[in-house]
Amino acid sequence: MKKLVANLVVFLAATFLTFAVIAQQGPPQGGQGRPPGGGMRTGIEPMAADDRTGFTQIFDGKTLKGWDGNPEVWRVENEAIVGESTADKPLKSNTFIIYRGSQPGDFELKLEYRINATNSGVQYRSAELPDAGKWVLKGYQADIDFNNQYTGQLYEERGRGFLAMRGQVTQLIPGKKQVIANLRSGDDLKAAIKNNDWNTLHIIARGNRLTHILNGHLMAEVIDDDPAGRAMGGLIGFQMHTGPPMKVEYKNIWLKHL
Repeated sequence: MKKLVANLVVFLAATFLTFAVIAQQGPPQGGQGRPPGGGMRTGIEPMAADDRTGFTQIFDGKTLKGWDGNPEVWRVENEAIVGESTADKPLKSNTFIIYRGSQPGDFELKLEYRINATNSGVQYRSAELPDAGKWVLKGYQADIDFNNQYTGQLYEERGRGFLAMRGQVTQLIPGKKQVIANLRSGDDLKAAIKNNDWNTLHIIARGNRLTHILNGHLMAEVIDDDPAGRAMGGLIGFQMHTGPPMKVEYKNIWLKHL
């Protein structure tokens, strides 16, 4: 019994000594430990807002070369694509200016926008509806409105309607839409949107996953598992909405094919 107790004492002393040596050595090298203050060395760096590595500018800031829209509605002004309606020339239906340079499938799109009234949106993976009129698109839309009730959400123009409200991650299956995760609240995210000022929109479409980022904040994301309803490529365009007179501006438009 005395021998057993002695062996146990030796074992405990050795164990204590081992932990003491490890504690003195500190966390392992290579960024795997926690630095002072409890932070974690992740190796993840924030993306700069103006990082356009691999992107191509698709608007030259001077002309509408490569773009196609109603010349009575769309023009270039102060290095921006401007859409404007007036009380004398109200819109009878939604109209779009369409980028004719490509019909991307997987891509990233970065741009800045400013709106002073009503509603607009950025169309992508969209298709034309000639039977509905010239310059009419249907498809995914990063929604924009002056009151910011819907800004940031994913809407499908002339299709399945609301696909993800601001603050939601949703999954679409045939005949059903379901929220699979909640981000920050819609009202909380609304606070990140600038009123009547320039906002930065970043859209990522990769496979069946569609992501909207506004001013660096994740606004909405959709996983589209509805083969019959989804689109895997198509046109990019900007919307002018019916209603009271309005003006919307788009500038610094950059596209990267993935």
